[in-house]
Amino acid sequence: MTHLKTLIASGLLATIAATSALAETNALPPLSTNEYINTRLIAAGIGHEIRETCPSISARMFYALWQAKKLQDYALDLGYSHDQIDSFINDMNEQRRVTGAVKVYMAENGVVEGNTESYCALGRAEIAKKSIAGSLLRAR
Repeated sequence: MTHLKTLIASGLLATIAATSALAETNALPPLSTNEYINTRLIAAGIGHEIRETCPSISARMFYALWQAKKLQDYALDLGYSHDQIDSFINDMNEQRRVTGAVKVYMAENGVVEGNTESYCALGRAEIAKKSIAGSLLRAR
C-alpha cells in the first residue's frame, strides 16, 4: 500500500525522518526508532485513512501542514539532513511498517475494512479525545 506516499503527497508528512544507513553514518540512530516521530507518523496515517474513508470527516490541512513542518524541524534539530529525511520517506520498508501500525491501531479500535461507519466512529472518537490523529481531523 502507498498510504504513506499519499500522506506525503498531501503534505501531511512533508519530510520527517532518516534512513538507517545514513543515520549510522552520522552516528545517529534511525529516526524510525524515535518514539516521537513514530507516534506522529502513525497518527498522520490514522487521520489519513479516516478522512479518505469517512465522508463526514475532513482534514485540517493547514494545521496538518504546520505539524509536518514542526516534525521536520524536530528531525533536523536532531541532526538529520534533508537528504536523509527524503530517503526515509521513499523507503518502502518504512512505509509498510507505518502502514502496518496504522492498520493494527485501527483494527484494535473497531475499524472494519469496508465499513465506512467504523472509520467515522473512530474519527469522531479521536476528535473527541483530542488525540494527535484527532487534532488533524474535522467533523463536517
